[in-house]
Formats: sequence, structure tokens, C-alpha cells
Amino acid sequence: MQLLFISGGEIVFILFIAVMVFGADKLPGIAKGLGKGMRQLRDATDDIKREIQKSAEKQGIDTDLTQDIKKELDDVKKNVDDVAGTIRRSTK
Repeated sequence: MQLLFISGGEIVFILFIAVMVFGADKLPGIAKGLGKGMRQLRDATDDIKREIQKSAEKQGIDTDLTQDIKKELDDVKKNVDDVAGTIRRSTK
């Protein structure tokens, strides 16, 4: 298992240290607090994006053009990832 360049053994070690430092009874509360914090951060960034969109629309900036460009870039990125995956598979 490879998650963020951390192997399974390293994840187990980090969890072991967390249990030793905080105790098993406090870990769910800590995880809940982190989850709430991440949700608030996501909501704040969504609000900022919405405000930027509203401001751009009020000033007459064509947001459809930027969305089209973003879609094209995403398509190119997907194609590059597909080609890179094919190359990786063929070199193994």
C-alpha cells in the first residue's frame, strides 16, 4: 500500500506512536476535531471561490472562457497521464 509515499509499515508505526502519545480513548475526539477543521477549511475555500465568481460576473469577465480552458487542460492532463501509464507499464 503506497499512500503519499508512505508504506504500510510506516503508517502502522505512526498510528502506534499516536496511540502511545494520546491514548486510545482520545484518538476519536482528535480525529473528529480534525475532520471538523478540514470541513471548515473546505467551506471557507468554497465561499472564496463563489465570491470570486460573483465578482468576475459583476465585472463582466467571461467565466465560461476560463471554464472551457480548465476543461481543455484537464483533458490534456488526462491524456498525458494515460500515455505515461502506458509507458510505465511497458517499461516494467
